[in-house]
Amino acid sequence: MNGRIVIVDDEPITRMDIRGMLEAENYNVVGEAADGIEAIELCKTHHPDLVIMDISMPLLDGLKASKKILAEKYAKAIILLTAYSDKENIEKAKKYGISGYLIKPIMEKSLTPMVEVAIATGTKAREYEVSLEKLTKKLSDRKLIEKAKGIIMVEQNLSEDQAYQLLRELSMNKRCPIAEIAEMFVASDD
Repeated sequence: MNGRIVIVDDEPITRMDIRGMLEAENYNVVGEAADGIEAIELCKTHHPDLVIMDISMPLLDGLKASKKILAEKYAKAIILLTAYSDKENIEKAKKYGISGYLIKPIMEKSLTPMVEVAIATGTKAREYEVSLEKLTKKLSDRKLIEKAKGIIMVEQNLSEDQAYQLLRELSMNKRCPIAEIAEMFVASDD
């Protein structure tokens, strides 16, 4: 399978047509929804690679549902479908981080490349987000350790190396990350 996809459109015929095109290209359609609320619930459950969603739907429109799905990281990418190409919706789509925008009627020759690119860019963006989160955590831990070393140096009259060695020994003896030990020193100093 090439990717896991949720299709969202209030028109059952449109969903059926899109499903047929996608399955012919070996994509796995993991769910279908008729409105934005159903779309959010399906994405919470399946965490698809891609959501293909109509903008104009009852209850909760595609733009609002897309904003929620992307903000909560329930899907890697979203392609919006619309019968109209109005500037306001295009601007909102760009602002929310939408990966693609297709005008109905959908043609297989335009859908397949758009799906492929959207899944690839969504996957790459998610990899970058994970890397950024890891780096941010490392930086935060490093700052915490440095602050704890400073506190230990002052309180126990130790050199920087000695303070760090103390943190490492405590970490090993207590079998917990050095950042957790450092956090205890910093919290107790507040």
